[in-house]
Amino acid sequence: MLSKRNSILLLLLLQLQVSFAQHKLSDYTWGLEGRYKMGFLIAHRAIMGHVPNGPTHAGEISLLIRMNGSKSWHYATSFPTLGVTVFAGTVGNSQLLGNFFGANAFIDFPIIRAKFYQFSGKMACGLGYGSKIYDPITNPKDVAISTHLNAMIQLGIKSSFTIEKNTLSLALDMTHFSNGAFKTPNLGINLPYVSVGFERIINTAAPLRFTTADAVTPWKKWLFNITAIGSVKEVFPTGGRKYPVFALNTSARWMAKPKVGMEHGIDFILKQSIMDYHIEAEKNQWDILQIGLYSAYLLPLDQFHFVFGMGVYVKDKYSPEDIFYHRVGMRYYLKNGININLSLKSHWAKADYVEWGVGYSFRYRKK
Repeated sequence: MLSKRNSILLLLLLQLQVSFAQHKLSDYTWGLEGRYKMGFLIAHRAIMGHVPNGPTHAGEISLLIRMNGSKSWHYATSFPTLGVTVFAGTVGNSQLLGNFFGANAFIDFPIIRAKFYQFSGKMACGLGYGSKIYDPITNPKDVAISTHLNAMIQLGIKSSFTIEKNTLSLALDMTHFSNGAFKTPNLGINLPYVSVGFERIINTAAPLRFTTADAVTPWKKWLFNITAIGSVKEVFPTGGRKYPVFALNTSARWMAKPKVGMEHGIDFILKQSIMDYHIEAEKNQWDILQIGLYSAYLLPLDQFHFVFGMGVYVKDKYSPEDIFYHRVGMRYYLKNGININLSLKSHWAKADYVEWGVGYSFRYRKK
């Protein structure tokens, strides 16, 4: 049976499968890229001050596939590149953290494109494996990671210079490893990297022209959505119990353009771990209920949407975390209005929990 964490990679790979379902690899321009990366580990909490002890070094090998124009969103997003990457490297302290290995699926959006030059932005999500984790006896100073398997998220920008089928690129990215508070300690690993890469195009294909408009994204129309969310999280002390999380999200979204959308909503959150926060106070479910207002930017890619949001608690009696929270995630919309949600809720650089949800959009119909 597949674990929940495996679905982080599978959901993004689903978009690759949908994009390529009706075509062969030879219908796309595709190539291979090698990349060397150097950076450092950020101590984003005072308790992590002892962890970084040197620079980080990593390497990546990627399969790159440029979209071929068979979907309208390929044109709207200037023919982005999708692909998969394997990662291996150090993360700033080999004695405490060991080495990390990972794989992710990514999308690279052109922002500026000229004949020999391109400036682009990249988003990636996948799984990472760390060779060393927290252990109360053998590795008690590792306060960053407590599980070997973790989510791997990357955000970055890249400048590329192309001559015929060869491309040299310089990039900056932020790479994050975390288990989403499934187990503590989980302050997470945040790595800013500068990198240089070389790409070689293996196959070149002419762009196609899509014949039908997107059938699943209604434009310039408010749609109302409700999503049921469940999760688990562990809190300090380390090695304690795991607490369930129940949440309900209600929202309204508006797609202004093929690559610009917005969403506003209300979150109702019941984190059972708050019951053990200030244990001297008697509590009921209403006492621990958190209510938040949030707004998000949406990037629709046919049935697959990226979500980047920020919220503020308007009811939070015990305030176990910061007043602001953040949401980065993905949704996949079925044509009947049902959607599958996977996102990371956090307080700045510290994960709160992973949101696993199923939702429904009212008045959702084919365009």
